[in-house]
Parts: sequence; C-alpha cells; structure tokens
Amino acid sequence: MDEIDLRLLSLVQEGFPLTPKPFEYLGGLLSLEEKEVIERLDGLQKEGLVRRIGPILDLRRLGRSGILAALQVSPEEADSLAEFVNQYQEVSHNYLRPNESGYNMWFTVSATEERIQVVLEEIRKSTGRKMLVLPTGRIFKIGVKFDIMCEEEE
Repeated sequence: MDEIDLRLLSLVQEGFPLTPKPFEYLGGLLSLEEKEVIERLDGLQKEGLVRRIGPILDLRRLGRSGILAALQVSPEEADSLAEFVNQYQEVSHNYLRPNESGYNMWFTVSATEERIQVVLEEIRKSTGRKMLVLPTGRIFKIGVKFDIMCEEEE
C-alpha cells in the first residue's frame, strides 16, 4: 500500500461521490485515471482492507427499524446456524462471540417491524432456540472515520 492508496482510502471513507462517474471523479482528485482508481480499490478489497463500498441508510427515515438478536450455539453447529440465519436478506451482520450467558451468535435484522417479527419467529421455530432480542432504542454512533493519513509517531 502506497501514499496514493492511503489517500484513496481516506477519500472513500468520507463519502463516495454520487456522480455518474464516481471513479473518474476520485481519479481527478488524485491525478489518476478512472481505470487505475478501480484497479486500486479492487486490489485493496482483495487484500481485505476494503470490505465493501455502500451507503449507510437511516432506517427510521425509511420507515424501518433494526434489532440485535442472539442465539446460543455450540462451536460445532455455529457454521450451519450462521448459514441459516444469513439466508435472510434482512440480516446484515452476524458474529460469533464468547459470552458467559451462553448467547454467543449475535446478528442484526433490519426491516419493517412486522417483517422483523416474521424473521425472528422463523429463526426461533427452525432452530428450536431461545433468542435474546434487543430492539434499537437510541442510536449513539452511526459512522466511524479512521485517521488514515496520520504520520507514525517517533
């Protein structure tokens, strides 16, 4: 990763340009051709430095809401249960975490209130598990910006 990659990462984390040719626009800011911007972002994604480029939506303004839910799963069944839960397009995150209470598979569901209830009930019935459900009460943090261009301290 070079200085240009760092500058590109810094730009796209601040907001992807909503123009007909966003990669060309970014290239103009970095004195690069559109093709090189695309190639660099592709390389950064293949290296695992960029997972995706996409919007962060305000669910409430779209008439939707979100919940955090958790299941108790054994290590042996974690992959198959994660695959089942992840089949729902309304599930955007799914993590396996250590937890003394036993609830160790945490996932988010975002949809209308009615659809959330349908998804949760289907997961409960199909897995035969008790589920911990935590509805969103208040949003405290909706974005993270990393200081990518910082100099190393000596």
